[in-house]
This record gives sequence, C-alpha cells and structure tokens, in this order.
Amino acid sequence: MSMAQNKAQGMLSPYRVLDLTNEKGLLCGKLLADLGADVIKVEKPGGDSARKVGPFYHDEPHPEKSLFWFAYNTNKRGITLDIETSKGRELFKRLVKTADFVIESFQPGYLEKLGLGYSALEKLNPGIIMVSITPFGQTGPYKDYNAPDIVVWAMSGFMYDIGDPDRAPVHISHHSQAYLHAGTQAAVGAMLALRHRTMTGEGQHVDVSAQESAVIINAVGASFWDMIKVLQRRGERPMPTLQLPWTWQCKDGYVIFVYFGGPMGIRLNSPLIKWMDDEGLASDFIKKLDWASLNPVSQTKELLDAIIVETNKFFMSHTIAELYEGALKRNVMLYPTATVKDIMDSAQLAARDYWVELDYPELGTKIKHPGAFAHVAELPPKLWCRAPLIGEHNREIYEKELNLSQEDLLKFKKARVI
Repeated sequence: MSMAQNKAQGMLSPYRVLDLTNEKGLLCGKLLADLGADVIKVEKPGGDSARKVGPFYHDEPHPEKSLFWFAYNTNKRGITLDIETSKGRELFKRLVKTADFVIESFQPGYLEKLGLGYSALEKLNPGIIMVSITPFGQTGPYKDYNAPDIVVWAMSGFMYDIGDPDRAPVHISHHSQAYLHAGTQAAVGAMLALRHRTMTGEGQHVDVSAQESAVIINAVGASFWDMIKVLQRRGERPMPTLQLPWTWQCKDGYVIFVYFGGPMGIRLNSPLIKWMDDEGLASDFIKKLDWASLNPVSQTKELLDAIIVETNKFFMSHTIAELYEGALKRNVMLYPTATVKDIMDSAQLAARDYWVELDYPELGTKIKHPGAFAHVAELPPKLWCRAPLIGEHNREIYEKELNLSQEDLLKFKKARVI
C-alpha cells in the first residue's frame, strides 16, 4: 500500500498538490500535507536546493541528512523530474491533470517560458489552483528582483525595529523568516481559492509576495507612523511600557517582566513591588514611585537605571521556578523565557501530545518533530511520515499512476529527465 493510501485521513485528503517550491516555499506544502493533502514534492534529479541547507544530522553535510529538509517536508511524497526538458514537461502536464494545486517559488515568468504557466495549465485542468511565492509578487517594479530572506525582511520594514538603538538593524535568525510567513500566507490563499472553486468550479492563480507577508505582521511600527508620523527608535518599547528591559536575568535563566507607565502602571507594577518589599528588597524610592504619572517616553536615564538596579537584585535572588510560582500566587504578569530544552521537556506540550517521533530507518533512529498546528475534533492535522528521500516515490507515481514501464524509467533516469 502506498504512503498516500496508508496515511491517516485529513480535511484535504481528497486533494493533490504538486510542490515545485524550494526553501522559499516549502512550508506551504507542509501545511497542506499536515491537513491530509497528497503533496508530491517535485525535485530536480539529484535533489532540491533545500537539501543543502543546514543544520545536518550529526553535523554531516549530506542531501539526505538536512534537518531543514526534514522539518519542512514531512508527510510529502517525493519524485524527481526536470521540467526544463521536453519529456519532463510532458510528464508534469500529465500529473497536472490529476492535481488540484501547483505551488511554486520560481522567478515570475519562469514557468511561462517553459509553457507551464497558469494560463497553460488551466487549459489542461480548468480547476487547477496555482500558488506562486516570490520575493515581491508577480507585478510591480521589483517583481524580477532576486532576494534572499534578509533582503525581504529588511524591505518589509520589520528589520528596522530589531536590534540595539546605537547599532545597525539585525536579522533575527539564520533561517528564513519572511519566507516562512509567505509560506503560511500561501497556504491560506490556497484554501481561499479552493473555497472559491467549490462555489464556482473555477481555479485561479494565487500571487503571494514575501515582502507583503512580512509587512502585514509589522503592525506596531506601521500604526505609530500612520497615527503620529513617528518612527519608533530601534530597541524602544511600544507605549505605554516604560523604556526598561523586558528580559531579566535570574539565578538559573531569564524571565520576562514588563514595567508600564501611566494608569496601567499602578495595576501591573504594584504586585511585583509589594513582593520585593515583602522580601526586604524594595527601597523607599521604588515603593513611593507614582507609576501613573510616569510618562513612558520622557523618563530620565537616572530614574530608569535606579529601577533596573533594584529589579535586577530581586530577580537574581530567585530561580525561574520560584519566580513563576510566586507570580501565579501574587498575580504578577511574569513568565519564564524557555530554552529549547525547556520546551522539549514541557509538561504542557506533553499533555497535548505536541511532539511527534517519526521513524528515520535510513539513519537508524527516530527524530522528534513539532506536531499538529491545531487540535480539531474531526480529521485533525497530524504527522505520520518523515520527509521523502530523493526520488523515493518515482516508481510508485510513474509506474503505478502514469503507467510508465521500468525500461522507460531507466531511460529517463539516464537522460536526467527524472
């Protein structure tokens, strides 16, 4: 029995997706696969470029050991196919006739030059939904620009706010951020297009811009400019919080606590100050502060530094567990800063069966993956299969579905078609 036949049923089990994306769009196909769609990852012979993205299992660079690949291709089947060859395009068109979605992350116009753009594919399958994920979309003056994630993140306006006020903006992660948001938006767009198709029978082309996907999450900075034409300084906290740290070191790690100014300051700061006072760690200075009168943007450095000194002393006298337990009892808005170990050992995540172990027989091990992104009473999203090996399902799809012979497969493999 094939993986597609043996997998658990999901919301999208009746539907098939041809996934042509690279590392810029893999998350879209993964989300659809988690919902039960039969997602076929189409790679060039030799493997997708995303297989070269680290980190790698046991730090051994290898196209079959990329943890990045493992993370974003679970539940998918995998075939090799070079759509730049005439026979490859022919085979792809045959697959399109059986598909509901094609998702891709090529430069605008690339598929059109191959005769595989939306206008061509809809003639083969009028209900096909094509989802295109690109840096800046299919139109506009930037549509033909290449852009790694750091470029898109910077041009979304989000990077401007990240970092220290006396230094240049910084990218927040080694791995994609803007393109992960784009992949999520692409999955949402695919679902909207599917809903439209159920009502009208018409497919459509969904155009996703990674820049726009990142812009939409930059609500705070955008609202400041829209309302008062002020660019928030890098490192500053949004009003009405005081310009004080949010992350505080304690005996065995870090916790988050936010000081507020204005009317909210009385209600949210006072429980912590009372706790400090109960332990003899609050001076008359901090006990007598009129939080309601403190303007979040106009306090002196001396006053803020004095608050920091006393708060640091209190937090450094406790462990994370002590602070968390005390915060719950005293109604203090404080919470731990979890490490990777903390979330792997989390009782909350364990209670919800969040971590899922998948078999990797080729590596002789099991690897934990983040589980379903939502809990649903019927047909929930779930993980059931590791990411595909290079060309793992070639015979399953080409022989059993397209009725190619073993001789054909051998011939196409030698010609680098598959």
